[in-house]
Amino acid sequence: MELLNIGQLVAGFRERMSKLALFDPLYELQRKRQTDRSGKAIDFMELGLLTLLFFFEQKLMRNQKAGVKDLAQFLMKVTGIFIDIDDSEFEELARQLVQTFRPATGKKRDFSFFNWETGQTEHIYISILKANSFDLKTNTQYYTLDEDGLELIFATKEFYMEFQLSIHQLVLRKQLEKGEFEGALRQINEMRIDVESLQERMVKLEHELKRNIVSEETFSRYKSLLDDIYLRLHMENEEFEELRQFVKETKDRVHAESVWQQDQRPYELILQISNELEKVHGEHSILFQQSMVLKTQALHAAKESLYYTGLDSFNFEQDIGSLIFSTPLPLESMKGVLSPFLPIQETKRWSLLTVFAEQNIQEDGDKEARDDRFLELGDDQEGQLYQAQQQKAFKLLMEQLLILMEAEGRVSLSDLVQKLRESKHGYILDRRFFYDFWIYLHQRSPLHRSGRLGEAEEGRSAWLDEMYSLLESRTLIITELPDRLRVNERFTIQNMLAAWGGEENGS
Repeated sequence: MELLNIGQLVAGFRERMSKLALFDPLYELQRKRQTDRSGKAIDFMELGLLTLLFFFEQKLMRNQKAGVKDLAQFLMKVTGIFIDIDDSEFEELARQLVQTFRPATGKKRDFSFFNWETGQTEHIYISILKANSFDLKTNTQYYTLDEDGLELIFATKEFYMEFQLSIHQLVLRKQLEKGEFEGALRQINEMRIDVESLQERMVKLEHELKRNIVSEETFSRYKSLLDDIYLRLHMENEEFEELRQFVKETKDRVHAESVWQQDQRPYELILQISNELEKVHGEHSILFQQSMVLKTQALHAAKESLYYTGLDSFNFEQDIGSLIFSTPLPLESMKGVLSPFLPIQETKRWSLLTVFAEQNIQEDGDKEARDDRFLELGDDQEGQLYQAQQQKAFKLLMEQLLILMEAEGRVSLSDLVQKLRESKHGYILDRRFFYDFWIYLHQRSPLHRSGRLGEAEEGRSAWLDEMYSLLESRTLIITELPDRLRVNERFTIQNMLAAWGGEENGS
């Protein structure tokens, strides 16, 4: 087992003991032994907390005149039915409580302890109540909560454990700003414990969701709780991101300073802090993802379970039938009872746009199936003329492409479009066959002269032989590029890259 760093372990021992010293007056009250007229023991510790709450409320109300008699009346109203004593005894009881929190000597309470950090016995002086003002006419002393009293009140109030991580994040940033790297490393370890605790509570919450949701009210309460947890974890995750950036900047600064110093300990610590923070951040990120899953899947499953539970427990005859036949309901109320069980009103309508939609017009009795295939070239004279035009156009385009490739090596469609616009062949960009040519190249890539001999379906496309002959023994590769080209108002095409075989992956 690794040796513990004793100095780091006991660091801040006095501050921790000062927190415990705040509770010393309450434990002193607990040791008091007194009974009421019925012989029932009086719980002084609980009355001490009521006393603190009374003076805290007076401070909130900005009441500067709260004394022993006022406290006695408050205790009588709260505990009168449980403690059997008269008015004068209540006033004496209130005086004992006030003197415990503020000794009659007027001095602060002394709490002694042995400080294991310094190896000496030390004293902590606490002041729960302090004198506020004095009324000479009635000879009445008024009291109010001191700073230690306020801290004790806040210490007795429950703060959810989920907020501890946010507090540790703030403390960690302050420690890094001050250069307290050893304390920061310990702070990260405490953050890791907080994350583990949150993970356990998340698992328990998931089980509670599946077990306890039995009504819509319970479902709404858990949904609100999950929303709060999600928002809190989201803010903590953002703070982790900022902390990581802050640690990175601190690490760069410490590294720059360590170059000129012999002591490398600070830089080693900040490296360890960076690594440990990444681990904690990773665990917290998993927890954040779990909260999203819990918010969606588990909550949705619980809602469905609640729905089907309602269906199973629903009895139509008892819940609906008996209500209708046993209770003389008016017609309006009857409609309200029956409407959930009636089908939704459906109206058949047609859109005016259907008139302008594409129609498949066939004669009555026409039993032939509709042919959706592309039109093919026929063997008539008109088809042969079109074939000859395409052959000439494809050959011209291949020649233009190869001329540019001989100069550039690799040519994109956008480059070819620009060259054609500047040449006498610019009219080609307005013709359909230019785009058919590139679509054909993309579909048949890679293209090589010998490859056409093995294509079974190319028997009726021999007019492309002249275009393929221009390739000679080379192979042409066509690949897509991410952008699109709007050549003119009529045509838009995906940009492509033409390259010789073996060069398509070059730069």
